[in-house]
Amino acid sequence: MSIIQTNISLKPYNTFAIDCNAKYYAEIKSVAHLKEVFANEVALQRNLLVLGGGSNMLFTKDYDGLVLKISIKGIEVKEIGDDVLVTAGAGEVWDSLVKFCVAKDYAGIENLTLIPGTVGASPIQNIGAYGVEVKDVFESCTAFEIATGKLKTFNKAECEFAYRESIFKGKLKGQFIITSVTYRLSRIPHIQTHYGAINAELERRGIAKPTIADVSEVVAAIRVSKLPDPSTIGNAGSFFKNPIIDQAAFDILLPQFPDVPHYPAANGRIKLAAGWLIEACGFKGMLEGNTGTWKNQALVLVNHGGATGQEVYRFSEKIINAVQQKFDVVLEREVNIL
Repeated sequence: MSIIQTNISLKPYNTFAIDCNAKYYAEIKSVAHLKEVFANEVALQRNLLVLGGGSNMLFTKDYDGLVLKISIKGIEVKEIGDDVLVTAGAGEVWDSLVKFCVAKDYAGIENLTLIPGTVGASPIQNIGAYGVEVKDVFESCTAFEIATGKLKTFNKAECEFAYRESIFKGKLKGQFIITSVTYRLSRIPHIQTHYGAINAELERRGIAKPTIADVSEVVAAIRVSKLPDPSTIGNAGSFFKNPIIDQAAFDILLPQFPDVPHYPAANGRIKLAAGWLIEACGFKGMLEGNTGTWKNQALVLVNHGGATGQEVYRFSEKIINAVQQKFDVVLEREVNIL
């Protein structure tokens, strides 16, 4: 019996809760499952979509191809002095891994608490929050090469990480399926609290010397206060990337908008807060049909129930146009559009 199913609803498998169907669908629980799927030559000819937690995509139509839901589980730990190598299956829920590591006092990913999605997506997207990115703790990942059916290991340099980018979104897009990821964590914490929201919440709680558990708890509280729960209202978290502009453009922008939040980026460039730009255009909490922005965070687009992907996409276009007109800054979608 083939593990490939036909005409399966994807509504339970995307956090935007967009109602659409996949022409073909298979749940992958092992490398053996991958080999079984791609032993079928027809599978290689189908438009392929690899799905983790479905938390970083917007379906605008039915998917006329093969969807592979990656559900490979398992966590292994190897201690090397003060370092700890933690290897997790690509189908592990990201926040479950964070909780596991915090409980064990393995430091390094506590700032990434409550980011939705699965482990396999973490290096693809180079997920990040509150001053930390996956690349900071990434050791290696193992991936299945579709063309050969063989496993390959990628180290940090080979992944070509950048802001919300990696080689798997670039030159190797569609060629590999990540099966596991190894992170190099530490028993000696290097607490990262330089983002103002974390420091403010720690001070409010009277915590002067935070542990990684304190940081994780505070980050969770901040995220819950700002972001909607996908189990109650459809969303994909941050819909847009924080734009990065050059110094010359920033020198023009700052005198006009002296309150614009900004942070140093690579190569002397400046990162802006997309949420602030969107809110300044009047979109925070806006409702339009079945979609809109979240009441507490303009960066998050939501499905209030029954929204189509096209409806959400059109609303995102309005935001992009408004921000460009007001600030001469072009927002880029962080969410994958399908």
